[in-house]
Amino acid sequence: MRKSELVSGAGLIAMLALSPQVSGAQQPYEWRDSLVFHTFSIAAIDPRTGEVGVAVTTRVPCVGNGVPWVRKGIGAVATQASTRTEYGNELLDAIAAGEAPDAALKRLLAADSSFQARQVGVIGMDGRTAQHTGTRPNAWAGHRAGTNYVTQGNVLVGPEVIDAVARSFEATEGSPRHLADRLIAALDAGHETGGDKRHGNRQSAAVIVADSRPGTSRRADGVTANINVCENAEPVAELRRIYDNISQTLGYRTLQQYSGGDVVQLKVMLNALGFYQKGATVDPRAPGANQFTPETVTAVDQFRASEKMGTPQTGGSPAGLVDSETAARLWAALERAGKANDVRRALLDLTAVRR
Repeated sequence: MRKSELVSGAGLIAMLALSPQVSGAQQPYEWRDSLVFHTFSIAAIDPRTGEVGVAVTTRVPCVGNGVPWVRKGIGAVATQASTRTEYGNELLDAIAAGEAPDAALKRLLAADSSFQARQVGVIGMDGRTAQHTGTRPNAWAGHRAGTNYVTQGNVLVGPEVIDAVARSFEATEGSPRHLADRLIAALDAGHETGGDKRHGNRQSAAVIVADSRPGTSRRADGVTANINVCENAEPVAELRRIYDNISQTLGYRTLQQYSGGDVVQLKVMLNALGFYQKGATVDPRAPGANQFTPETVTAVDQFRASEKMGTPQTGGSPAGLVDSETAARLWAALERAGKANDVRRALLDLTAVRR
């Protein structure tokens, strides 16, 4: 499929009885009669790193249990609408055996009597893609493919949702960011544009990424990030909060006197701006690198003063206060100085999720 090709269907309202392979004790109550995920998602690869992943959100609980499927070094699948979970492994098995994604998807759909109620997106590690949107009526549904991604959705406010997902992901292509970070940002862009057409409190979101590089995961399947927000009033925001927390991304907590990976990030950023150990290079693995030292506190206060933010001297804040606003100001200053991308590259390994 060509870059940014857009295909739309009439919608996918369908409540077909399925038998999901989930034990009764773990199956959400709302799955009892059918497995239907009216939703939007993005499946993508990063050729630079070899990462592959899926991010998805919906108004139905536990979307991460049914829609996203990834396999390191092979590809990713999103199977949604009237969800047939078997498509996940079947498509990944086919790609692993050398079959092209479009041929595999056409073959499987041809054997599926309920294919018009399905929506599926698949991408291989070589960038080849395939998508299908059925023709059930009553709500907007469609899909779009671009370089290194496929995005698809149904029961949405309109095509602007997946357009926003696509724009966000394309804008971060080649940037020094982990794939999970980019996928969550793309999902959030679609959510902010209107997302799911329905209203209600029951919502979920998920992101799963696998990485085939040695040493990036403690798991044999290469999964690095696997966050499944089964139930939350703001699931995409909760997805972001959890991701930032487990990667200790600067800004996820208010820094006053702590130790941790975010302290190292802070020192690297302050050093790049000339406020901390100017002229030296911050070694993230040096003894005490993760300690919030008095020297770091002084550098923070100097930066806040340069930004005309509150400092102890002006009675505006405690010494060394680093909150989300300070983190945002640091990144803005780095952008102005033309150093943001270099700093992001330096911090990539520090913020990698390896769980």
